[in-house]
Amino acid sequence: MKFNRLGQSQLNVSEVCLGTMTWGIQNTQADADEQLAVAIEAGVNFIDTAEMYPTPPNEATYGDTERILGHWLNRHAHYREQLVVMSKVAGSGLNYIREGSQISGTTLTQALDASLQRLQTDYIDVYQLHWPNRSTPHFGRHWPAKYQPQQTDTAAEIAGMRDILNALKSAITAGKIRHWGLSDETPWGIATYLKLCEEMGVERPVSIQNEFSLLHTKDWPYLIEQCMFEQVAYLPWSPLATGILTGKYIDGKRPSGSRWTYIQRQGLFRDRPAAHEATKRYQQVARHAGITSAELALAWCKQVPGVSSTIIGATNTQQLLQNLNAFNLQLDSATLKQIDAILHDYPAGF
Repeated sequence: MKFNRLGQSQLNVSEVCLGTMTWGIQNTQADADEQLAVAIEAGVNFIDTAEMYPTPPNEATYGDTERILGHWLNRHAHYREQLVVMSKVAGSGLNYIREGSQISGTTLTQALDASLQRLQTDYIDVYQLHWPNRSTPHFGRHWPAKYQPQQTDTAAEIAGMRDILNALKSAITAGKIRHWGLSDETPWGIATYLKLCEEMGVERPVSIQNEFSLLHTKDWPYLIEQCMFEQVAYLPWSPLATGILTGKYIDGKRPSGSRWTYIQRQGLFRDRPAAHEATKRYQQVARHAGITSAELALAWCKQVPGVSSTIIGATNTQQLLQNLNAFNLQLDSATLKQIDAILHDYPAGF
């Protein structure tokens, strides 16, 4: 397993990060225990969770993923110092989480204390803002005319950022978190936080996790370049595009128990003809290379300059082992050239 420095921190993290958002709906405590055993055996020391998980999010299961990880941490306390655990504070939009309120200094502190209790740990290594308070060109809003930046009150947004940073500074001072990071942010958000951190004497964000895959490359090269130059670790989430790149959803297929069979998921904005056509092309490349299309997608993702660690998830150990194996692969120049040709034909799958 290869390890990379996490931004400007002193943390070295595996190039694979174990995602946990299926734990609590698609996976049980026993499943999670098994996945953690497999991942740690493979050298993974990086785990990502969130107060909102599992997904699809709902009031009945809110916080259960952290509880599952917490039960494991309580039974395996000797691993705690070896692991880098990340979690996230949810923003607005979910009425059962702090009445749908935005992230503020107050709500962040409330969320952090609750996460620490569920995780049964004294500290979280990296505490992240799950999504910004303002509207951003993420989650299907990256297409022209889908996002209206003129509707954002930037002065109010910056004031809110200051309030959040004060709470993060207090949490770091109290030892509740070691570092903090961003998620689903934009270059403006990164730049503004960096400027405010310097002005306020707050530690800079060490990482950002955004959606990134062969079907969703909007962060490359501009946002990823900024991350490299500013030493902010870039952490792709959904590198298999919610499973599309495995090929399991081609031609309208919906395998039993898969994510797209769940209410609220069902492909969301990602179920587009271009995504499936591109996937068919990637499957051809993978077959020629003697690997699966999932392995192709993950091996491609890890070799993108600026990617520090890729967040993967699985609903069973067979999937997890296959995903882990992808990080032992090196795509040759001929395969990369074929991938580039498809990216030119399908620069945005969804």
